[in-house]
Amino acid sequence: MPFGNPGLPGLDPHRPRRSVPELPVEEGLVVEDPVSGFCGAVVRVDGGGVVLEDRHGRRRVFPLRAAGFLHEGRPVTLVRPRPAAAPVPAASRSASGSTRVDGLRARVARASRLWVEGTHDAELVERVWGHDLRVEGVVVEPLGGVDHLADRLVEFAPGPGRRVGVLVDHLVEGSKESRLVAELSSLPGSDHVLVTGHPYVDVWQAVRPTSVGVTAWPEVPRGREWKEGVCAALGWSDAASGWRRVLTGVDSFRDLETPLINAVERLIDFVTEPDAERAG
Repeated sequence: MPFGNPGLPGLDPHRPRRSVPELPVEEGLVVEDPVSGFCGAVVRVDGGGVVLEDRHGRRRVFPLRAAGFLHEGRPVTLVRPRPAAAPVPAASRSASGSTRVDGLRARVARASRLWVEGTHDAELVERVWGHDLRVEGVVVEPLGGVDHLADRLVEFAPGPGRRVGVLVDHLVEGSKESRLVAELSSLPGSDHVLVTGHPYVDVWQAVRPTSVGVTAWPEVPRGREWKEGVCAALGWSDAASGWRRVLTGVDSFRDLETPLINAVERLIDFVTEPDAERAG
């Protein structure tokens, strides 16, 4: 959703001129073009321009002009490296499948947030998408359940530049979670909130069972706490040790079920849309 373009910072002719620091171009340096909102890591310098690559692997070339970029939210002038600079090595892949930025300098945190239900959800998202989130400056916060989601949103006051993406467990028709989410549309700023999720009772179930060393997740009778039932069926001592087994089994997105992957990718895209940060 477009929110307009506030223009280049620090170029108002009626304001006193400020000194803009120079920053040497280094591989992996994360900067933002303030005109287009394109944010990415430096790949190389080509002629009079610098090549940036975002978390989706898209590359664009921008000219090396004075005060031409933002670094950690502040204008900088990128300067060419010395001729003896080492060549850029081939890029590797992060756990999410995106291009890994070696020597990453994390971007300053955005005002927008990504909320998840609990600490297990947060740890799983960090394990697979942590690199991407640091490139994009996205903070993940556990809610402790969704029962008070509406109150949290009212307190947060979402709006232009303050988006909220919410990952919800068991988001299926007729569930308690789906009813709570349906009530959010009447809240102030709901246009700046995206709630999505997966169909699994718990985020454990969104991990492929073969990655954990079991053929399938056990069926747990209604009325019994799901983690407790799973641990009992699999012979795991308790939920804490069970979670360690689950998390250790996850090395990349390939260990996760597709609905969770799609939900998290959609939320990251939502809270990192350039216009979401440049409005207001």
